Amino acid sequence: MQRTLISLYHVSGRQLDPSLLLVRVGWQYRIQTPTTYAALRLASTSSGASSSTDSSRTSSSNSSEKPASSSNSCFSPNSPGPSPTPSQKSSKRPNDLPPDWDEDPNFNIQAFSDLPSSNFGVNQHILINNEFKEALRQVLWKFRAPIRYAFAYGSGVFSQTGSTPLSPPNLHPHPSPAITTVQKGGGKMIDFIFGVSYTQHWHSLNLHQNRDHYSAVGSLGSYAVSRIQDSWGAGVYFHPYITINGTLIKYGVVNLDTLCQDLSQWDTLYLAGRLQKPVKILRDDPRVRLANQVNLISAVRTALLLLPPKFTEQDLYNTIAGISYLGDPRMTLGAENLNKVTNIVKDQLPNFRRLYAPLIENLPNVSFQDPRCSSPSWVDDPNTNAGMVQDMDPEKRGNMVRRLPKNFREKLYFQFQSKYQIPQLEFNKMMEQSNDEDPSRIKRKQGGPFEQRIAGEDQEALNKEVSAVITKIIKWPSYSQSVKGLVTGGVGRSWRYSKEKWEKYREGQNKQRSGKEEKAGANHVHDVKEKD
Repeated sequence: MQRTLISLYHVSGRQLDPSLLLVRVGWQYRIQTPTTYAALRLASTSSGASSSTDSSRTSSSNSSEKPASSSNSCFSPNSPGPSPTPSQKSSKRPNDLPPDWDEDPNFNIQAFSDLPSSNFGVNQHILINNEFKEALRQVLWKFRAPIRYAFAYGSGVFSQTGSTPLSPPNLHPHPSPAITTVQKGGGKMIDFIFGVSYTQHWHSLNLHQNRDHYSAVGSLGSYAVSRIQDSWGAGVYFHPYITINGTLIKYGVVNLDTLCQDLSQWDTLYLAGRLQKPVKILRDDPRVRLANQVNLISAVRTALLLLPPKFTEQDLYNTIAGISYLGDPRMTLGAENLNKVTNIVKDQLPNFRRLYAPLIENLPNVSFQDPRCSSPSWVDDPNTNAGMVQDMDPEKRGNMVRRLPKNFREKLYFQFQSKYQIPQLEFNKMMEQSNDEDPSRIKRKQGGPFEQRIAGEDQEALNKEVSAVITKIIKWPSYSQSVKGLVTGGVGRSWRYSKEKWEKYREGQNKQRSGKEEKAGANHVHDVKEKD
């Protein structure tokens, strides 16, 4: 049975999110029309609650694309789950998400109504404190230049295990009480990404309003600034250490076309990697929502190729979060905490669950297998690390390879062409048969013998080749983006930023060293007791 809504919370009554026109009915989520929403708001006893919502991907009717069903699956339609109330029994689940929505997505859509379903991609909206969310949104209103899409991310928004503020508590000159509360009195710069339609026009307006946000590059004018942004690195122009509303922020500007291209094709994985982790979307755009859903399902498929038949959900999320750090020069040059991936996932496990569980639910070859998943409270439980299994059937795994993002998939093919020593003419013929631009719609995204051979590789060998391809994609754009930051941020700000990153790296090294020493000490005590 196809499903576009899943049960993630057990909530009595109805709670509304006026920013998204979302309504909770029992333990389901629905997007209401404005008329229905107004009626519900009048009848509701609780309002203004921000909600994290979920959408799921439906599948094709053939066996290789049907959702995996298991009696222990957390999100299986046959899962025991909570007993529905009479109102839940009578309500019908929307069934308007077409099969294989990611087969040929239309990235030229203009409105949310053009998305595959009314609930499509709402899993991307993560729950945060309501007052904190409004404080972040107020930052956007300070810019006169139009911002079409925006999200806040990083440890300044979402806590990370073992991440302690290296800056003084008074880092923010005059922060709102909500920011002080969320950051627990510590000072952490808040990171933003702004998606804009016309790069040069945006910088022209912003230079006029906020010339002090730019380094000496700003004196060259908006044309030079836009050329530096779009032609160098990953296509992002960062402004670090900017004070808005008494809060210290860093914001990056990216063209929406560049953003959607990276999300759907993995050209650089620079922004796609950031959006593979929980972020707070403050201003949404239908094209980006569609492209990001493709990005998220691609991250799951890539991670599954790197994982064994049995694993835990934390293993899955660690693998996904680690994708964007392969080849990142900050990890090798001492500009990032070595424990960053573990820190992100450990403290954000429920948010990763909200982001990916709706997608995992409808994949044909992976399922949750843990009795704890039958409880609705499991979703919000940070202490539950549910077990998972995946089907290692070569056909299904070959289909996963075939559905990877185009740029990444092509590089993976070339990697294995070299390994298998396939003659160029034969390889070219295989590439023509799997060309995305082929007008034939029959079996376009079904993996053939070549994809099945790749997916059937020994796990260690497959991990090595996939990791090598990801590293090639990330390394140069990430390195050149870091160099660009020295120019666009200015000498003083860049030095300050690099210094803080180096301190984070040293913090990670010290914790790793302390952990090894504690483990060695525990092993020594154990050996002594055995001798006694």
